[in-house]
Amino acid sequence: MKPFPIFEKINIQLERAAGCFVYDEKQQPYLDLYGGHAVISVGHTHPKVVHRMVKQLQQLAFYSNTVQNELQTSLAKRLGEMSGYPDYSLFLSNSGAEANENALKLASFFTGRKKVLCMSNAFHGRTSAAAAATDIACNRAPVNESSHYFFTPFNDISSVRKQLETESYCAVIIEPIQGVGGIHVASDEFLRQLSVSCTQTGTMLIMDEVQSGYGRTGHFFAHQHAGVQADFVTVAKGIANGYPMAATMISPRIKAISGQLGTTFGGNHLGCAAAIAVLDVMENEKLIENAARVGTFLIDELKSIDAVTEVRGRGLMIGVEFEDNIATLRHQLIFDEKIFTGYAGAYTLRLLPPLCFTMEYAEIFLSSLKKLLRGK
Repeated sequence: MKPFPIFEKINIQLERAAGCFVYDEKQQPYLDLYGGHAVISVGHTHPKVVHRMVKQLQQLAFYSNTVQNELQTSLAKRLGEMSGYPDYSLFLSNSGAEANENALKLASFFTGRKKVLCMSNAFHGRTSAAAAATDIACNRAPVNESSHYFFTPFNDISSVRKQLETESYCAVIIEPIQGVGGIHVASDEFLRQLSVSCTQTGTMLIMDEVQSGYGRTGHFFAHQHAGVQADFVTVAKGIANGYPMAATMISPRIKAISGQLGTTFGGNHLGCAAAIAVLDVMENEKLIENAARVGTFLIDELKSIDAVTEVRGRGLMIGVEFEDNIATLRHQLIFDEKIFTGYAGAYTLRLLPPLCFTMEYAEIFLSSLKKLLRGK
């Protein structure tokens, strides 16, 4: 047996990591501007997170949700306070796709409706309902095709209004910043008008903050730049700094009914301990403020580079678009400059570094990028 291939692999074997660096088997350091798909929120192997997890692992790593787990209560309270959603409930799961599935399911239970309005270019996951809400045809198997899911142009409020006023939808699901789709930002005015339209039509609003959330954009959540509140907020990626975990934040309007949701591994003791430690580090080290400051600097500097055609994003969630295919550039960044970046499509570098990314590291990246572009 061998691993089932799902991604094109970079020919580098990583052995360890610390802070904003990863190291291969020869102990060669690479500056990490990708964080493993935005998963590393507070830095690789942060000592406070590691300490908290080791301590919990020595006590109790897992038991099912049939027993009381005070760590879940502590995490919910802490997350509610820091995120600005103190009166919401928290359902813990294992992945962003699950978090979105649970939000969609609860929205349908609550409204009694079937239809879901999704955005063009969206990505919400690879499981059944999440794949149906994803605007990437190759992600949807025939079993994922559904007559209940409809797509509307991103950032086009007139189209959204027409849809919501013509048909009854249980929910609108949206990424306030599209990640896989290329770091496209929903305008503040679009999100405000979307919130109003959902309220007027009794449609639940789901903010998919799986990639954009947890302080990455300079607010705890990206949609908070617009000053709006959602009925559901879904999170994963950086919630536990690399430990598989996710959550669905649920409006107090929705009352829990036994049997509607369930999970075996979700909210386990080890994951909760990691997630609490992440919140502690974010607050103590002021990482949200750091993401805003360093991200603003990076975006401004990238916009001044002639070869760059567009820079999109907020904070440390940045898309850098070029006129030419970036495959060679990304290869050179990794193998010549020892810098990891991501990509979205053939022309966009995707930057999602840990939130502890510094001005010094930003300068290193900018210097390397400019050097490579001059050499073309």
